[in-house]
This record gives sequence, C-alpha cells and structure tokens, in this order.
Amino acid sequence: MATLSGDVLQDDIAVTIARVTATANKRARELGVDVLQSFITITQKVDNDVFWRVNYGPRDYINQRGGDLMVDVNDKDLNIKQVLKGQ
Repeated sequence: MATLSGDVLQDDIAVTIARVTATANKRARELGVDVLQSFITITQKVDNDVFWRVNYGPRDYINQRGGDLMVDVNDKDLNIKQVLKGQ
C-alpha cells in the first residue's frame, strides 16, 4: 500500500473523488458488480447540487451493449442520490 503525501491529501478534488468512488464501489458490489473487472468512468454533474456519477461498464464495451450501472453520489455528504442500471 502506498502512503499518500501531504500535498495529495490537501488536493480537495482528489480526496473527494476517492471518497465518492469508495462509496459508489460499495453500492456497486452490493448490487453484484465486479468492480475490478469494470470499465469505470467518473463524471461531475451539476443539478441543484454538485454530485458525481460513477459508471461501471464492461471492459469489452465494443462487443457488448448495455448493462452499465451508474451510481450518483453527492460529494458533500456522500449520500447516494440515485442508482441507474442499464438494460
């Protein structure tokens, strides 16, 4: 395990993304997603509040359609705003 330097821990965006990702990963695992085998993208969204959408899709996305899981996480309190599952 790597130790993070002080400048990394003071980077608000890096720490926020790490916390949001950990929250979303927990929910994804609860829903049966193999997080380590997923192609993961993270997008910042702005609705009345700022939240992050963590998308879990197949790594071989060219040959497979659908089935993505999207977990929207509020970056202030780490509450999950919504979970969307593609068909």
